[in-house]
Amino acid sequence: MTTNKLTVGLIQQSNTENTEQNMQKLAANIAQCAEQGAKLVVLQELHNSLYFCQTEDVDVFDLAEPIPGPSTTFYGELAKKHNLVLVTSLFEKRASGLYHNTAVVFEPDGSMAGRYRKMHIPDDPGFYEKFYFTPGDLGFQPIQTSVGKLGVLVCWDQWYPEAARLMAMAGAELLIYPTAIGWDPRDDQAEQERQRHAWITIQRSHAVANGVPVISVNRVGHEADPSALSEGIQFWGNSFVCGPQGEFLEQASTNQEQNLLVEVDLTRSEDVRRIWPFFRDRRIGSYSDITKRFLND
Repeated sequence: MTTNKLTVGLIQQSNTENTEQNMQKLAANIAQCAEQGAKLVVLQELHNSLYFCQTEDVDVFDLAEPIPGPSTTFYGELAKKHNLVLVTSLFEKRASGLYHNTAVVFEPDGSMAGRYRKMHIPDDPGFYEKFYFTPGDLGFQPIQTSVGKLGVLVCWDQWYPEAARLMAMAGAELLIYPTAIGWDPRDDQAEQERQRHAWITIQRSHAVANGVPVISVNRVGHEADPSALSEGIQFWGNSFVCGPQGEFLEQASTNQEQNLLVEVDLTRSEDVRRIWPFFRDRRIGSYSDITKRFLND
């Protein structure tokens, strides 16, 4: 069987409160990935700013932008300049009082290939996203690009097998997760490691269950809590790519900024699905209860 190899760039970086500085830093990293042959580059969740969901603050809505808007112009020009597909993560202002956590994908000509609005919205200490984001309404539809069909999901979506399955069923050739996740510095090391390993394991399981590669890009570094009520978040990095059997192809560090360049063979999904035909053996007539919130005894 012929191979279809794609060089992917993952940008794992720390951010400051200076949005312009963050964007210029990303531009330099995108250029570096392109110089090393990347044809697909994936950025972390809400990469223009600090992760602002540690508190509930109405002034933060000033960071949101329409789509199209200034950020889509900026990243579209970068995609065109470097002749690559670019996966971004933006704070979308759809209308006054209506905001989304939205991934936008650009083609090498700078045009928008499509967008995905984050569907699963957390509301936990330090991650008060329900205050800012309305759940997505675009469904689980892959975005067709010149490098293939991209199943783009966002952060909290990564814990849901249903989201990965529906993307794969719709023809996604890659599952992609821009992410901003870390631990509470007050947690002991054992708890921190449990959380990090769970995060890695669940995403590798999506690769295995669906026979597709997974790309996950996290931020790194400590971000303080603006309210000073907590110790902030220590983002744990560990951006990675795994193949369709969950095998690691590349993994970043826990605490360093890195650009990862990874070669992904998209034809391996065909080989793997022939020996592990999970889609063939699904008992689709027996799954109707999956649409219920919970099953009583």
